[in-house]
Amino acid sequence: MLNKTLAPEFWKQKSLAEMNRIEWEAICDGCGKCCLHKIIEDDSDDDLDLEQGEAHEPVELLNPTDYIRDGEELLYTNVVCHLLNDKTCSCSKYSERTRLVPDCVQLTQDNLEDIFFMPTSCSYRRLHEGRGLPSWHPLLNKGKKSAMHKAGMSVRGKVLKDNVVDIHDYEDHLVTWPLDDTD
Repeated sequence: MLNKTLAPEFWKQKSLAEMNRIEWEAICDGCGKCCLHKIIEDDSDDDLDLEQGEAHEPVELLNPTDYIRDGEELLYTNVVCHLLNDKTCSCSKYSERTRLVPDCVQLTQDNLEDIFFMPTSCSYRRLHEGRGLPSWHPLLNKGKKSAMHKAGMSVRGKVLKDNVVDIHDYEDHLVTWPLDDTD
């Protein structure tokens, strides 16, 4: 729902750094792509020596990261955080998410430049790169997400929850649709 206290087209008048908390939150298009699990592909991982009888890499190698090295590639899966409501594409425990899911990243004005894994369609990324909001953004559609869902820009109907997919099977769930961007 559109917040009536927001100035019309405030995102054209202010930089992301100048936005207040309400404006900042309104920039989120609510697509849910940031809640997708990602994999960093590294050719050197192929050289990993597994112990005799081990079927998978050790769990410590599967830990979250906040950087990507030269030669690594970010791959998206269709596996999403178990807290995401996959119909509304909203977190079911938004205010508690970083406590319940410690590696959930809270995007802020201070860390926007360091978060390399936001998809190109992300409204924060688009504004940061000077590309403006996409035509399907809720702020351009009376606060409604229906244009975003219709354009196929959300995770709705495309995901599995991480509490039903083993972390070692994420590679079986690689997808490219999160990389789609329109206008």
